[in-house]
Formats: sequence, structure tokens, C-alpha cells
Amino acid sequence: MEYINLNDGNKMPMLGFGVFQVPDFKQARQAVTDAIDVGYRLFDTAAAYQNEAAVGESINKSGIDRSEFFVTSKLWLDHFTYEKAKAGIEDSLRKLNMDYMDLYLLHQPYGDVYGAWRALEEAQKSGKIKSIGVSNFYPDQVKNLELMSSVKPAVNQIEVSPWFQQNDDVNFMQKEDIAVEAWAPFAEGKHDIFTNETLAKIGEKYGKSNGQVILRWLLQREIIVIPKTVHKARMQENFDVFDFKLSQDDMETISKLDRHESQFFDHHDPVAIESIFGSSLRALR
Repeated sequence: MEYINLNDGNKMPMLGFGVFQVPDFKQARQAVTDAIDVGYRLFDTAAAYQNEAAVGESINKSGIDRSEFFVTSKLWLDHFTYEKAKAGIEDSLRKLNMDYMDLYLLHQPYGDVYGAWRALEEAQKSGKIKSIGVSNFYPDQVKNLELMSSVKPAVNQIEVSPWFQQNDDVNFMQKEDIAVEAWAPFAEGKHDIFTNETLAKIGEKYGKSNGQVILRWLLQREIIVIPKTVHKARMQENFDVFDFKLSQDDMETISKLDRHESQFFDHHDPVAIESIFGSSLRALR
């Protein structure tokens, strides 16, 4: 396993396992159990995923010491006030059945970000959270949060894939000593990413699949990756990316695949914000 040193002194695995879109308790529990068996120790969940309890149960029953795991969860928008964020943190800990979380993120950059962030800062000081960070924040939003608070985010989890490489945002975060973590590294299979000829030709040189090439490309950009699957064979494939290294030519070839647009939605688009998150924000009024 490769690790990254976070700006608060904590160490985080570079490859983990995500459970987005696995709300069924039994399926999520089995997926995490299988992932633990494969060797994963970083697990990424969220209040909005509705599977924190399943993740916690699998880890707690694994027979492996809690200190061996790096557990991430996220606060949803309907808890973005100081008081509700404190309650949200306790709720995540209760569902996970854990004394602390290794990393806790503000899931989106909307609502009372600063009130919620203050609750995260206090939880970090009390030992309930080891590292705090954000998700889906643009550079200006990160910088504003830095200027408004005493603790810099340790991580920003954002969309990064060959189709949406976010070079400027990644470079900004890394220069700020904020680790970048990629969600949807495979763009959920969009544009035939698993059969793309360019990626396949690179993979042939190393005896690797398109997915493995993508994960290696991200790791070599010093980006944390959390691929999701419920199939154990794919978990094993995704985990088998530490025995090869892409050449500089390979990296440059992949850089040319950038479509320069989100494969999901624009976090700057007011219409998208209202349609996706409006109900959560209105619930706080």
C-alpha cells in the first residue's frame, strides 16, 4: 500500500474502497467484508449513502484492530449548521459504532459551511475525528474557508477521471498542501471507459486492464482513489495496482483524453444546485 501524509500529521492510504450507491444493508456489509478480505483498509462512506451502519459492522466484526483501518464519512447538507453538525457527527459515530472517525468531510459547499466547519474543528480537538476535510469544493471556496477558520482542510474529495482531469484544481490543492481524493475515478463507465482503445493499449504493455491503468494514473498524480464495486473479483483487480508504474509518455497520452467537463453536474450551476440540493437547504430554514 502507498500512503500520503496529510497536513495535520496523519497518514492516509492512497487506495481505498467506496460504498456510494450501495444502500442495501446486507449488500453493503458483504461488499465491505469482501474488501477487507482483499486487503482494503481505507473505507469511504457518508450519511447520504445510508450505509454507515453496514460499513461499521463489517469493520467491527473483522477481527482486525480498529487502528488498522482508515474510516471516512461525510456530513450532509441537512445538518449544515453548527448545532446540527454536532448532532450529525454523533449520528455518524453511532451508526458506525466507533469512538472516532479517521476523516470527516463536509459533503458539499453549500449552506452554513462555516457553522458546520466549526463543529468539525471542535470534534477534531476532542478526538472524535482525526482529520477534517471537504468534498466538491472549488479552489475559491477552499481558500475562503481557510481564511474564515483556524484549521485548513486536510482533504478535498472531488470528481477526477480521465474524462475530467481537473488539472488546475488538483494543482491548487496540492500547492496548498491539501490532499486530493478522487470520486468516480471510472466516471461510472461513461463513454465506454473500460474499453477505451487508448487506455487498453497502455494496459497491454503492463498486462493490466483499463481500470488498473486509470487507478495507477491517479496514484502517480498523488491523488487518493476510492473505486467502488460489489464484485470481489473487481475489488481484487482494483487492488492490484502497486506492481507497475506508467511511463511519462503514458501519463501524457492519458492527459489528452480530458473532456474538460464534469460527467455528472456542474457545482457552479445554480439550477443544478437548486434541483439536487434545494430541499436539503430549505430544511434548515
